[in-house]
Amino acid sequence: MKAVVAHGPGDLRIDERPAPVPGPREVLLAMEWGGICGSDVAYFKHGTSGTAALKDTLVLGHEVAGRIAGVGKDVTGLAEGQPVTVHPAEPVGDDRLPDRIAGRTNLHPCIRYFGSAALHPHTDGGFSEYRVVRAAQVRPLPENVTTEHGALAEPLAVALHSVHRAGDLSGKTVLVNGAGPIGSLVVAAARHRGAAGVIAADLSAASLAVAKAMGADETVDLGRGEPLPQDVELAFEASGAPAALGPVLRATARGGTLVQVGNLPGTAVTAALGDLVTREITWIGSYRFVEEIDDALLAMHQGLDVSPVISHRFGLERAAEALAVAADPTSGSSKVMLRLGTAPSGPAGGGDRPPG
Repeated sequence: MKAVVAHGPGDLRIDERPAPVPGPREVLLAMEWGGICGSDVAYFKHGTSGTAALKDTLVLGHEVAGRIAGVGKDVTGLAEGQPVTVHPAEPVGDDRLPDRIAGRTNLHPCIRYFGSAALHPHTDGGFSEYRVVRAAQVRPLPENVTTEHGALAEPLAVALHSVHRAGDLSGKTVLVNGAGPIGSLVVAAARHRGAAGVIAADLSAASLAVAKAMGADETVDLGRGEPLPQDVELAFEASGAPAALGPVLRATARGGTLVQVGNLPGTAVTAALGDLVTREITWIGSYRFVEEIDDALLAMHQGLDVSPVISHRFGLERAAEALAVAADPTSGSSKVMLRLGTAPSGPAGGGDRPPG
């Protein structure tokens, strides 16, 4: 089988690897679609993502979906041909979480995650023609959700988790700063969870157009000098840019809440945080997700349309080109998708961009 493999900074190859065979309580997936994430880009460009660094080769990809091609012993409730996506996290060890975070498995002290070099040996991802997966990590797709959209259940779950962390959104107008793929999905998740209005802000007009298509009522083009709104009761910071923290805190109302969705650097940064104290703002972190991938599939089944976030599609053999597009801030890209197998063509008809 073919696999998209990072060998080091700037060294991405399409390698031939033996086709895997499922063992007990495992299934074999014929992969169809994968979405490129910022961590995939980071391994591609730098050989690192956050504090994780490549020590060996790594198959990229944690936003994936496909069809079951084989079922191992002791697997029930799953059948060959069934379209599925994957919960990419597997807690390692039997450490009991403290009562204060009981059930929040995303905070487990040791987690293997698809396409991650955080542990050694590394955990290969799903950008390959086939992948063996623990049956417990498989999530069947609703009948009206394609495998292309199913591959986006993972980032939508990240967005839904951040909204869950914010509490009840009913009747609130919220600000989403950063309209990349995650920010645009936060827009959709906030609307799905009952927000009365959503304002999206970004430096890119192309990103704001995606956020608008995902449900934003208003957009703020920071690249043209438009100011953030003020006295917003609830804000989501989805850019991960330290320079954005001060302005977003200033935009948050006194006693309001800011949910940090964007992944901040693991090193020291300069940021204006005074308003956090003087305005008594509640600043909440949001990391990956727990079981919101099930909520994401339900939301898509109920009509939440993730298609506007898809900007490009490439075949597996053009993975390096796809990652370069995803990494280029001038490309106008949002979510770049890889066709990993024989999945039906999306609306673009095999082209690089959806129409429009």
